[in-house]
Amino acid sequence: MASFKITGDRRLKGEIVPQGAKNEALQIICAVLLTKEPVTIHNIPNIRDVNQLINLLGDLGVQLTRLSESSIRFEASNINLDYLESDSFRQKAAALRGSVMLLGPMLARFRKGRIPRPGGDKIGRRRLDTHFLGFEKLGAEFSYDEEDGGFYKVDAANLKGAYMLLDEASVTGTANVLMAAVMAEGTTTIYNAACEPYLQQLCKMLNRMGAKISGIASNLLVVEGVSELNGTEHTMLPDMIEIGSFIGLAAMTQSEITIKNCQIPQLGIIPDVFQRLGIKMEFRGDDIFIPAQEHYRIENYLDGSTLSVADAPWPGFTPDLLSIILVTATQAQGTVLVHQKMFESRLFFVDKLIEMGAQIILCDPHRATVIGHNRETQLRGIRMTSPDIRAGVALLIAAMSAKGVSIIDNIEQIDRGYQNIDTRLNAIGAEIVRL
Repeated sequence: MASFKITGDRRLKGEIVPQGAKNEALQIICAVLLTKEPVTIHNIPNIRDVNQLINLLGDLGVQLTRLSESSIRFEASNINLDYLESDSFRQKAAALRGSVMLLGPMLARFRKGRIPRPGGDKIGRRRLDTHFLGFEKLGAEFSYDEEDGGFYKVDAANLKGAYMLLDEASVTGTANVLMAAVMAEGTTTIYNAACEPYLQQLCKMLNRMGAKISGIASNLLVVEGVSELNGTEHTMLPDMIEIGSFIGLAAMTQSEITIKNCQIPQLGIIPDVFQRLGIKMEFRGDDIFIPAQEHYRIENYLDGSTLSVADAPWPGFTPDLLSIILVTATQAQGTVLVHQKMFESRLFFVDKLIEMGAQIILCDPHRATVIGHNRETQLRGIRMTSPDIRAGVALLIAAMSAKGVSIIDNIEQIDRGYQNIDTRLNAIGAEIVRL
């Protein structure tokens, strides 16, 4: 197990480029299985979850040609379906939650898919019903064998288009069902579909491959099935979660940072929410400039009541940034209620922030009230453990703003979602040592 040793209370200055989007990569990379022709993908983040998925595709028989540090050409012309029954596949796929995204493409092209119960962050219940209910609507048969090591199995001799109303606007669920539907016979209508920019990216890529998807960027997708798809080239968006993390980091550490190449129109309300915490920023072309701020003040609502920040399906605020909002608010002037609706265990890292000196009231598993210090009291360095990707980075931000030295254990969780985060932050003035 690796750790970070962070010397806090250092102001950063410089430019930082966000990595390619992790959540887009997991579905885009799985989509290469839909065609036997080459698919070239650019701006792939060099992070643990994505690398594990790429290696898993290689084990399945996908030919991988690395064109540069962040570009790979995939060719899935010779897939070994027997590998799906192997112990190696069971072990590797179970360690990666993104492996569930293999099911839709496998079902579309080969009419069967297998996946063990996937892993991932321990942030509460993350059900997969939306995926399998959607597959069943298309005519697939779903089974789960607990005795066979917890394997999910989906089979369909003939996929037929259907109308479906998803039980939740799940991003991965929408993407998985969409990838199965693009090669189903007839028309599929997906209502209550997720419409995140990453899902829009997948739709545009599939259309370039020959799919017929309309309603992109809405919650009503209509898919005309085709018999086969072709190769294409695709460039992924910058990671909006990393961009939000850098905004919070700049505010907490009183740093002057320019975040480069942000694709600002694709960020939705993310900049607005950070601005409501009082954080100043300037849009300079496609860059976001965060000036060094001694103080930032949380806005109240027009009637004077306390600001509440809650997650919601796009175009609402992404749940992946609530941990960053929470830690950033600890040094603001004012009070904010953070309401994590989707995952009941995601706020449990606040006990570490309280130990560091933050004033936070954990109301219940879903809500926390943060009373900002307005820098009158500085956080202090402690030893702590990263419970998941986003909480890990929130703790890293807290440690960088704190007085003294902090140790964060289990940083493999951070590495799953953030590319060389220590090296990139050290380049602009941080002091982070990987142990």
